Amino acid sequence: MDYARQQRDPTKHAIGIVFVVAVHVIVVYALLTGLARKAVDVIKKPLSATIIEEVKPPPPPPPPPPPPKRIIEPPKAAPETYVPPPDIPVPTPQTAPVITAPTTPTPPPEPYVVAPPVVAPPAPPAPKPAVRKNPKRLSGETLEYPRAAIRAGVEKGRVVARVMVDEKGNVTDVVIVSADPPRVFDRTVIEGVKGWKYTAEGEKFVAELEIDFVLK
Repeated sequence: MDYARQQRDPTKHAIGIVFVVAVHVIVVYALLTGLARKAVDVIKKPLSATIIEEVKPPPPPPPPPPPPKRIIEPPKAAPETYVPPPDIPVPTPQTAPVITAPTTPTPPPEPYVVAPPVVAPPAPPAPKPAVRKNPKRLSGETLEYPRAAIRAGVEKGRVVARVMVDEKGNVTDVVIVSADPPRVFDRTVIEGVKGWKYTAEGEKFVAELEIDFVLK
C-alpha cells in the first residue's frame, strides 16, 4: 500500500489518541498513589539522552510516463480523376483569293536620238571701271591759258579733276582733286570742262582728267 495512504488511515489516529489518554490516566494515578516521588528520584539520576534520527520515508516512486499522443491522420482524399477537356476544332484561316494583275506588254524601245550640242551663251562683257581716266570727249573747246597765270609769271601747271557724267554724256559736276600750283588753274578747268560732252552710255560714270598747262 502507498505510504501516504497509510499515514492518512483514521484507525491509526484513533489508536494514538487512546494511547495518549491511557498515559495521562496512569500519570494521574501515580501522583495520587505516591509513585510520583519515586519518579522524581528517578528523574534526578543522570539521564543519557539518545538521539534517534528520524527515519525518513523512502522517496515516492516517479510518476508514470504520460501515455503517447495519438496522431490522428486526416482521412486521405480520394485521388481525383483527370478529365481531359473536350477537343475544340481549330478554325482554319480563310485565304483571300489571289488577284493576279494582268501583264501589260512592254513597249518597244524608243529609237536613240542624238541630242544637239549645247552652245554656251557668250560671256557677258567685262564691267566698265567706275572711274575712267581721260575718256575721249565728243565736243567742247580746248582750255586756254589763263591771263592771271601769265601776269603772275606762272609758265606751266598741272590739274587733276574728276568729272561727273550722266546717262546722256553731259557733264553735271567738276571736282578739283589736285593742282600745281594751287588755285591758279582751278577756275579755268571748272568753267571750261562743264561745256564738254562725252559719249552717252546709258548710265552714269566718273571721268578723271589730267590737264597740263604750258605757256607758249
